[in-house]
Amino acid sequence: MAAAAAALGIAAWTMGDHLKAVEPGTKAPDFHAIQITAVKGPPLVRTLADYRGKVVLLNIWATWCNPCRAEMPSIQRLDDDMGAKGLKIVAVSIDNPGMEDEIRAFGKEFGLKFEILYDAPGNIRTDYQTTGAPETFVIGKDGVIRKRVIGAADWNAEAQKALLRELLAEPSP
Repeated sequence: MAAAAAALGIAAWTMGDHLKAVEPGTKAPDFHAIQITAVKGPPLVRTLADYRGKVVLLNIWATWCNPCRAEMPSIQRLDDDMGAKGLKIVAVSIDNPGMEDEIRAFGKEFGLKFEILYDAPGNIRTDYQTTGAPETFVIGKDGVIRKRVIGAADWNAEAQKALLRELLAEPSP
């Protein structure tokens, strides 16, 4: 029994942040992803710090994911409606390495105007402890996760928009 407790203690110490649950009320983990929508120049690496002080809808998705395809039009409508009010939509693709062209084609097919990023290694899946795709995190200006949605959602539903309006109205930290 003591050996099991010691092993658990060592695992917790070595795993650090990976054992902390990623859920509403916790600080959003950092991520590193390449901006895929930019065509000219070297790839721009984005991190969560790039959105400090903003309300972020972080959507983790893939081109092969049918629920992601169903959800994207509502995310674009949300961006059309609330992007100018300060909402930052960041969609991070977890497609396999080398799929940049397919991701760009997906964005073009759906007329996506918000920021599309690409995490080819898929580290964001581990860092955010996702269970699949799509998975979406609403992050407040303070960097704290306010909502986690597993699966596709209608981002134009009044309940979704009410939460986002409330977060946008909060003072910046």
